[in-house]
Amino acid sequence: MGLLNNGGCAANPRAVRPPDHLLSVACHAIYSVMIHYDLICGKEHRFEGWFANSAAYDAQLAAGELSCPECGSAKIDKAIMAPNIAAKGNSRSGGMSAKAALGQDEMRKFLRQVRVHVEQNASHVGGKFPEEARKIHYGERDPANIYGDATPQEVRELREEGIEVAAIPWVDPEN
Repeated sequence: MGLLNNGGCAANPRAVRPPDHLLSVACHAIYSVMIHYDLICGKEHRFEGWFANSAAYDAQLAAGELSCPECGSAKIDKAIMAPNIAAKGNSRSGGMSAKAALGQDEMRKFLRQVRVHVEQNASHVGGKFPEEARKIHYGERDPANIYGDATPQEVRELREEGIEVAAIPWVDPEN
């Protein structure tokens, strides 16, 4: 699903934790796998982060887009983590450790909350999302919070036009 805020939001569209306000623009995407890191700030506050891949983490860190949710510090590092090695013959969750399964459950819960927030605070424009996002961006319609669908090609075109686009994993609210 995509989402457009009514004015120049400086939110990081790749951030896993949504800001208090809505993202500038986001597009429908489904992520089947995300990488989880335990993070620590310069004041030793520990928190977790979920990223599309390690390159996304590195890019966000280099751009100063990561901050501690407790104190706001931008001095972030990966915390030391124990490796998650499944024992031979472990059939629990298809070989997934209990910690990994819990992490996936927490991520699904968080993504359901994101979906509810978007649905309550924006209008669904369906497949007209790219067209409506452009109208708002170019001042052809009043600013409004919208969300809808866009293909990967439409996402690239929006980005090329300077319209900030990000993916929101659109999870089933019942699962």
